[in-house]
Amino acid sequence: MTTLLPVIDAPAPREPELGVDAALAASWLEAFLYDEIVVRRNITRAVLGLSGGVDSAVVAYLAARALGPMNVHCIRMPYSSSSPDSLADAQAVIDDLGCEAHTIPIAAAVDGYLALEPDADARRRGNVMARTRMLVLFDQSAKLGALPVGTGNKTERLMGYFTWHADDSPPVNPIGDLFKTQVWQLARHIGVPERIVAKAPSADLEANQTDESDLGITYFEADRILALMLEGYDDRKIVARGIAASDVALVRKRVDSTHWKRHLPTTAMLSNSAINEFYLRPVDF
Repeated sequence: MTTLLPVIDAPAPREPELGVDAALAASWLEAFLYDEIVVRRNITRAVLGLSGGVDSAVVAYLAARALGPMNVHCIRMPYSSSSPDSLADAQAVIDDLGCEAHTIPIAAAVDGYLALEPDADARRRGNVMARTRMLVLFDQSAKLGALPVGTGNKTERLMGYFTWHADDSPPVNPIGDLFKTQVWQLARHIGVPERIVAKAPSADLEANQTDESDLGITYFEADRILALMLEGYDDRKIVARGIAASDVALVRKRVDSTHWKRHLPTTAMLSNSAINEFYLRPVDF
């Protein structure tokens, strides 16, 4: 005789927590910056691009707390179409922290190249601006004896919303594992001016450009979907939580189609000692 076991409805799994312990995160990221820059590399200064947005502002505050404001060089790199508000907001961070500041306009360098490519569309022009800024940042790092520090958040990195070999180039990134909504939480905790935290995020590569209009989804919606995806939820289960199927498909497509941007160049292997494929020192694991 077969015994039937009672059917028990399993509780729905909890969604990943997007709240962040801001005090703990700030303390850990300050320690991370000090260890990576001073202890491991024997460098005492940091250099970063200060755009006037919340991501670079957060990194500036963390670096100033980790290294001391006089050891943090914030580089403003405006283009001719950059919003004047971006310069003003960056100045507010500089004034609040008392860090070192340099303004290096990039219009002459960018336009010098684009004069040879008059048919370049907005995407190409934006990539040229982003890569020019990184060229400036790395050259300034050589001049100042400072390590470049990255400012890209986890949402942008997963969605591929950055220029390859530009925004992702610095060797150290303290906020790369924080979703955009978590960056906002951390920003308010460490004292970033509210006008910077509250304004619409923008890459500021074109007039009136915003991140969310480019992405086609808000950061709040994207972060919820991304967090579920990273926990292994398939699209059907994410939609079952009341999220629009079109939003899930948009995010999934961006993540899947930009996987290559989150890796170093692919090496053709001709031996069993290909660097980053087989040849890894213990510290590289």
